[in-house]
Amino acid sequence: MHAQFHSQFFPFCFLVDVSGQTKMAFYLSLSSSSSAAATSCCCAPPSSLYSRLNPLFFPQRRRNFTSTLSGLRRRRRSKTKFYTVAAAVSAENAGVFTSPETAKSFDFANEERIYKWWESQGYFKPSFDRGSDPFVVPMPPPNVTGSLHMGHAMFVTLEDIMVRYHRMKGRPTLWLPGTDHAGIATQLVVERMLASEGIQRVDLGREEFAKRIWDWKEKYGGTITNQIKRLGASCDWTRERFTLDAELSRAVVEAFVRLHEKGLIYQGSYLVNWSPNLQTAVSDLEVEYSQEPGALYYIKYRVAGGSRDDYLTIATTRPETLFGDTAVAVNPEDERYSKYIGKMAIVPLTFGRHVPIISDKYVDKDFGTGVLKISPGHDHNDYLLARKLGLPILNVMNKDATLNEVAGLYCGLDRFEARKKLWSDLEETGLAVKKEAYNLRVPRSQRGGEIVEPLISKQWFVTMEPLAEKALKAVEKGELTIMPERFEKIYKHWLSNIKDWCISRQLWWGHRIPVWYIVGKDSEEEYIVARNGAEALEKAQEKYGKHVEIYQDPDVLDTWFSSGLWPFSTLGWPDVSAEDFKRFYPTSILETGHDILFFWVARMVMMGIEFTGTVPFTNVYLHGLIRDSQGRKMSKTLGNVIDPLDTIQEYGTDALRFTLALGTPGQDLNLSVERLASNKAFTNKLWNAGKFILQNLPSKSDLSSWEALSIYKFDMVESLLKLPLAERWVVSKLHILIDTVTSSYDKYFFGDVGRELYDFFWADFADWYIEASKARLYHSESQSRASVAQSVLLYVFGNILKMLHPFMPFVTEELWQALPSREEALMASAWPLTSLPRHVESIKQFENLQALVSFF
Repeated sequence: MHAQFHSQFFPFCFLVDVSGQTKMAFYLSLSSSSSAAATSCCCAPPSSLYSRLNPLFFPQRRRNFTSTLSGLRRRRRSKTKFYTVAAAVSAENAGVFTSPETAKSFDFANEERIYKWWESQGYFKPSFDRGSDPFVVPMPPPNVTGSLHMGHAMFVTLEDIMVRYHRMKGRPTLWLPGTDHAGIATQLVVERMLASEGIQRVDLGREEFAKRIWDWKEKYGGTITNQIKRLGASCDWTRERFTLDAELSRAVVEAFVRLHEKGLIYQGSYLVNWSPNLQTAVSDLEVEYSQEPGALYYIKYRVAGGSRDDYLTIATTRPETLFGDTAVAVNPEDERYSKYIGKMAIVPLTFGRHVPIISDKYVDKDFGTGVLKISPGHDHNDYLLARKLGLPILNVMNKDATLNEVAGLYCGLDRFEARKKLWSDLEETGLAVKKEAYNLRVPRSQRGGEIVEPLISKQWFVTMEPLAEKALKAVEKGELTIMPERFEKIYKHWLSNIKDWCISRQLWWGHRIPVWYIVGKDSEEEYIVARNGAEALEKAQEKYGKHVEIYQDPDVLDTWFSSGLWPFSTLGWPDVSAEDFKRFYPTSILETGHDILFFWVARMVMMGIEFTGTVPFTNVYLHGLIRDSQGRKMSKTLGNVIDPLDTIQEYGTDALRFTLALGTPGQDLNLSVERLASNKAFTNKLWNAGKFILQNLPSKSDLSSWEALSIYKFDMVESLLKLPLAERWVVSKLHILIDTVTSSYDKYFFGDVGRELYDFFWADFADWYIEASKARLYHSESQSRASVAQSVLLYVFGNILKMLHPFMPFVTEELWQALPSREEALMASAWPLTSLPRHVESIKQFENLQALVSFF
């Protein structure tokens, strides 16, 4: 056994790796044996280990080691710098790329040049040259007012990984970008800008105000787009869309008209979330609830016709709404109050207004005193209860959140001022029982941040149940897959308990509701829905005569209404004969944050099925939120916000993207500087590996060496078995990796892809094979023996670059451009073939060798 072992190993030696660190290396038999088993290898332990090694295996080696190392260093210093014709031509003519041979590390400043080169070459456009099954991703349109944050960086990274991978797989790939007009947010920005000049929008009028917003959009609206490009987003910018583009506006009007014709859009006065400052209704989904300190007020409601001791104590957080009370409710099983059911209660400070005392199981016996005041005009739950029981609805508040005439002496007071005065008056009259600290669940507008007010208002609504039913069936039938799977349950729960959608907004920026009213007629009874003013007038004249006068509804549609059409309106719908619609719809996947599953994803599914007859995408991929290293939500208040642009400047886009992509679908990601620094080091390691390979290639004039290098093929079992052990091992490991990584890409397991590639490159390729190759490159007296290492280095490294490219597009493209025999950009190159040969026995043999070396 010892004799056999000795015949397979050569003396140990020390080599210096590409990062300048001294480490143990081994080299293989320099013979060109054709037998898979005929391989030789030796290892160089430090001198302190010689006493531990059997002299039978390693006799008399120590005295020769120093001279061997000195000779090696002299050879490396005198080595001619090698480069390929392809790399030289690219660097010189394109003026875009920097060769790793001349640059110490990858320069992040090159990223923008590389991006512009990609775009100028048309690589971002879908190409049908290699395939006919398109891969299409509609970009979640960021607000036109937006500035890049880590949420944008996350979706850009993940979507770009998807499209770069499928583009390399040969599929015509379309990533369709665009921005959202963001009705409330944009109007707020421009109103604040005007306010700084002492101007209010009402002073300008609607047309002039809209013109000011368009001017603002033209000047500042491209900021977010340029920042997204900085992240490497390979979108087809020639197809960029804006939700207020003429074509998309036409689609919005068409959708409204069709829904109205089917009886799914109606107008009425209902309870909505009202933003007093913005002076508009806001969606339930645009209300954020926060826990804030407040108070619980205990108030006596006397029982009409009873004694002084007959009263009910009510606990409320909003005493100012008592003027809108239309009933007092108790639980029918609450014995404390059963004797009062059916009697009347007197609402305090209303000059003796009576309301019925009713019973309903909705009332929680354990909350407060177990008695509930019903104010249906100012509470969503009370509103639903009142409609169920047929109670009247009273509104006590104006749209600016002051109390109206229903509040009597409190009319004109702001809601919070009225609360203070009311409590003071209740204390004076002996109707105040107590006030105690209480944590409130406060509803605030997502846009303005103010406390929203439940308020009765005339609005337009979409009946959602018929639409939701189809969207539910799409998941149940497998027509739509949501990843991670656990979000399907949330999706189904929301659609099963859906409420009608308030789609009107009292704004001046957005899609004007395509409804016209008749002058002199009741607007709720007489109105015309049309695709434009001319059509509306024609319809009005047919019904009311030639001299009829009409005017358009002043409201605009909820921004989510137009973005709900995004996957197909951007492709030409309602023109179903449009080339893009025929080619690219339905789309392949919708990727976005899990926090807008209801805002946007579910609405797109409903709208897509309703208007096109099919789901707008077959897959939904939901990513998590990005938090700081301690798991806290990023906020300016905490001072823990990490700016993507600052991060790119310090660590590079590739390191940021690689860090973000290693998360788990649907789970929040804790982002730390340590992770970014580690992945920047990974970028440097790639660069240094490329530098090492390029510096050890034949001279560009050495044609015979290049010819010798090119004879090695790795896609046939016979060719693989002719390689020495280390080459068989690394090529076999690579082929297994290609299959594993490709499968993970197909399943959208990007975290697995990143970790598998990182481990293979660093642990197998850089730490082991590059070190092994040095023996052939520096100690071989036969060019053929060096050629096998050069060929394998190029083959393995080229495939690593291909598989890493979707994650780290810039550094991989730069390195690719420096390699020989490349014919096109890395992003347009073909994905590595799968099911390539591998030799499992060689992997086991080499792992045994690794274990031995690691032991010493």
